[in-house]
Amino acid sequence: MGTPEPYRSATPSRTSTLIPPKTEVVLPTPTILVYTVQAGDTLGGIAESFGVALEALMAANPGVVPTALIVGMELVIPTGSLVPGEQVPTPAAVEVRQARCWQESGGGLWCLALLVNDLVEPVENISAHFTLLDSSGGELTSETATAPLNLLPPGRAMPLGVHFPAPVDPEARLQVRLLSATRLMPGDTRYLPLMLENTLVQTAPGGRSAEVSGRVMLTVLDGQAEVIWVLATAYDTSGNLVGFRRWDADVPMSGGERLGFEFLVASMGPEIVRVEFLAEARP
Repeated sequence: MGTPEPYRSATPSRTSTLIPPKTEVVLPTPTILVYTVQAGDTLGGIAESFGVALEALMAANPGVVPTALIVGMELVIPTGSLVPGEQVPTPAAVEVRQARCWQESGGGLWCLALLVNDLVEPVENISAHFTLLDSSGGELTSETATAPLNLLPPGRAMPLGVHFPAPVDPEARLQVRLLSATRLMPGDTRYLPLMLENTLVQTAPGGRSAEVSGRVMLTVLDGQAEVIWVLATAYDTSGNLVGFRRWDADVPMSGGERLGFEFLVASMGPEIVRVEFLAEARP
């Protein structure tokens, strides 16, 4: 395998960041309206059509995969106000450990955050709200990010990221708050067991990118995965998140089979010294 060429990536600049001492959450309202997914629908488009927040729609439908809506499936549309004594879903306690932005030469801003699952069970349907604040704490702009994988195993971390187009105040502060995270119930069959093998990381000269490779194997013999994802998360020498990228398999995989992967992950700033992997498979 040849030496990889480094990615051309944004030059970092000093950007104030803020990690809230206590993560805020947004809860859905409980009055129920059901919508049937049509061809061409997206979760964001459905939320806009009904005039509800995307985070409220996601929290009201914790088992739904935002990137894989199925025509004919039913979604709960949260509307109305809270009825006294009625229960509403509470996001699982996923912690925001890091949040930082890097400014592009053209004036745009890339912002990343690292979410950690300290629970004893997996968590799915993770999303967070990224907000840029001015010097007085006023909101400049905001974006909602969904996790690159649907499932975060216990004891593991997953990155989220958003891009704010130019112009952006270089002195803006970043605030990240958790919107949705749902505990995976025992016996859930929507995910298939997947194992990573022979993972290899080759950093380019200067460390601004790395070529990652390996194999995935479906460990259940009687299953077949139609969706296979591998996520590479890059860290610098201080353990800070500096970049991530997801690889999508273009062919299905049956139980016991192995599938190779190879792709590049780039750093938004400092040199890459470590890459961690997560993988996910679904029927």
